[in-house]
Amino acid sequence: MPNFAGTWKMKSSENFDELLKALGVNAMLRKVAGAAAAKPHVEIRQDGEQFYIKTSTSVRTTEINFHIGEEFDEETVDGRKCKSLATWEKENKIYCQQTLVDGDGPKTYWTRELNGDELILVIQCTAKKLVKCTLKMEKLISEFGTKT
Repeated sequence: MPNFAGTWKMKSSENFDELLKALGVNAMLRKVAGAAAAKPHVEIRQDGEQFYIKTSTSVRTTEINFHIGEEFDEETVDGRKCKSLATWEKENKIYCQQTLVDGDGPKTYWTRELNGDELILVIQCTAKKLVKCTLKMEKLISEFGTKT
């Protein structure tokens, strides 16, 4: 079983603003969110198929706690409440479908994939067209010289 646990920092981001546009986020909020999302601090703890993921930015902190194959409460990247279900897409990749609790809106999902010491988070939404945002993160090295 792959080990996603550790502390991760952003290496690169692609299409985050386009994703927010597709979700209907206004220009002012996109600017604030884009600046904050440029340097997220992501902490992942894992115990088998149980995951805890905390993402902290200067604007907001989100926490999710889930077990693979069990529905859980989450918010989409633009703050809408949803029910989510994470499953293994392949051995080193989690796929999570998000279903809005209230109202109508673009369909969203995310994947997290381990590729060596790189964590690739892909967020996609289908509004008028499919928009894909890719965030690549690298594992931080602790003060003891080991990967966290």
